[in-house]
Amino acid sequence: MSVNDNTYTLPHVWTQDEPSGGQFANINRPVAGATYNQELPTGKHPFQLYSLATPNGVKVTILFEELLALGHTGAEYDAWPIRIGDGEQFSSGFVAVNPNSKIPALMDYTGETPVRVFESGSILLHLAEKFGAFLPSDVPTRTETRNWLFWQMGSAPYLGGGFGHFYAYAPEPMKYPIDRYAMEAKRQLDVLDRRLAEHRYLAGSEYTIADIANWPWYGALALGRLYDAAEFLQVQEYTHLLRWAQEIDARPAVQRGRMVNRLWGKPHRQLHERHDASDFAYRTADKFEETATGSG
Repeated sequence: MSVNDNTYTLPHVWTQDEPSGGQFANINRPVAGATYNQELPTGKHPFQLYSLATPNGVKVTILFEELLALGHTGAEYDAWPIRIGDGEQFSSGFVAVNPNSKIPALMDYTGETPVRVFESGSILLHLAEKFGAFLPSDVPTRTETRNWLFWQMGSAPYLGGGFGHFYAYAPEPMKYPIDRYAMEAKRQLDVLDRRLAEHRYLAGSEYTIADIANWPWYGALALGRLYDAAEFLQVQEYTHLLRWAQEIDARPAVQRGRMVNRLWGKPHRQLHERHDASDFAYRTADKFEETATGSG
């Protein structure tokens, strides 16, 4: 039985006969578990975050910075970069925190027993409940917040692993998957645009973890920062989504959260590790470049 243009015949049993191809072929494999032994670093704060400034990682650093901005001093954290392109998510230490080998992963040392928290949605809920912030207390709004939080968890894989992969990372462009996932990406943008036409934020009038979860994906796409696909998807058509994206982008805590564990882009916007609030002023990548060249 052939598929599409007869270039591929489905086998009775799938086996990995060759690398999958594309930008991430070197880290894709059909089994789980650690590939090498190495412990994770640990800093002085009650929360230890192991992450990277991808959309899923940025969710958590934004929430930490928002909590600190509200005065929750107990939310101080150390953030360590996990270089997923180099396979650091497959170390024994990281797999012990997240057996799924995906960033972000968090260790919470605030109680008598250390608690591991993995999956970005679980981390957001864990922190919001612990600090009683960005998760409304009244049942209808709290439920609406969860609705949009879990909507993001279910929808973003179609945007990232679907559209993003075939549009930006696949070995060659393929019409069928790009058309399929572009259609779904635009449908999702329309879902958000219609909601935000009626409400300032996704759960209503309050800024919540629903916005923090969705913004690094759909806000970044609306602002032209994701997959270089703004023109292709005509994101300017979604005016209410764009208004929401710009408003959240202007928040100082969001701007700081985007910098944490960022290893690419403009050096002054990269904070490879975060251990103290002063790191944003004194430990960005440009400061180290100045030291190395003797200009600082």
